[in-house]
Amino acid sequence: PKTDIVFLKVHKSASSTVMNILFRFGETHNLTFAFPQGGGFQLYYPRHFMARFVQGFSPLSPQRFNILCHHMRFLQPEVQKVVPSSAVYFSILRNPVQLMESSFVYYKGASAFSRVRSLEEFLSQPYRYYSPARGDRHYARNLMTFDFGFNPDGDASPERVQLMLKAIEASFDFLLISEYFDESMVLLKEMLCWDLDSIVSFPLNIRDSSTKSPLPDSVVEKLKAWNRLDWEIYTHFNRTFWERIDRDIGRERLRREVKALRERQAELARTCLQGTGSVAPKDIKDSSLRPLQHGGARILGYNLKQGLAQELERTCRRLVTPELQYSSLLYKKQFPPPPP
Repeated sequence: PKTDIVFLKVHKSASSTVMNILFRFGETHNLTFAFPQGGGFQLYYPRHFMARFVQGFSPLSPQRFNILCHHMRFLQPEVQKVVPSSAVYFSILRNPVQLMESSFVYYKGASAFSRVRSLEEFLSQPYRYYSPARGDRHYARNLMTFDFGFNPDGDASPERVQLMLKAIEASFDFLLISEYFDESMVLLKEMLCWDLDSIVSFPLNIRDSSTKSPLPDSVVEKLKAWNRLDWEIYTHFNRTFWERIDRDIGRERLRREVKALRERQAELARTCLQGTGSVAPKDIKDSSLRPLQHGGARILGYNLKQGLAQELERTCRRLVTPELQYSSLLYKKQFPPPPP
């Protein structure tokens, strides 16, 4: 199994679920994580990543970390200073239309969104609300482009787009697609030589459907145009994703593996969870399993069954531990506080 990994955690793209998979794998195999200085949750995002943002990094010592997966704005020469040269680089993308709808609800406090009631209103005159000079502008335009390290207000000429796609392909071994999450996990397992239980997950950091609303076609077209660079990245890598599946796995085996993954996840859900799945934040009984609530979104969580055997309880708990809590736990393990 591959143990040196760089995961570019793209916002609002099922990346918290992928991060949980990496946290569990790293913890099981006693790997080291490149944590933000002081145990924060983002690597000084939205600044471009620098090696010195990582706790325990020193230019004088050649120590490398196994897994880099916290939110960052990608800058490969700096990333290469903190991970081994053998590291596998991957990320996950989401359809920019749904991505922006999610971003609008989640980052409602961002300067571009705070004065509008709806995405339609924002898109009717985006430059009335959006300023390229604002430090939080990326939440409102080409968020994936920004996370990959490029200018979200850049020119979308075919030449520029090609350069950007080539740069991403040169840096990343593969890109997953959140709309095909289970298929993506099968590809991840294949590329990293992991086993089935390493890639099982329950969806984390997901929104209650009451805050989701379908977008009219006219808005969808405006969203694509406004997020043109993201749209180019998404359509290109959605295509290469399926080319990779056909080349490395084949559709028939893919179907079998997706089925096996879903069956295993259903079995774990029956074993671990009270009820049939995720619940509203107010209904989560164990406060340590309550995810951070942000913006206008209601982020769902889980309740574990009572009385599980110790080892099983641990497995189940790890599957449903929200990102911030899990990150803190692993940080304390890797950097134990000095005894009083």
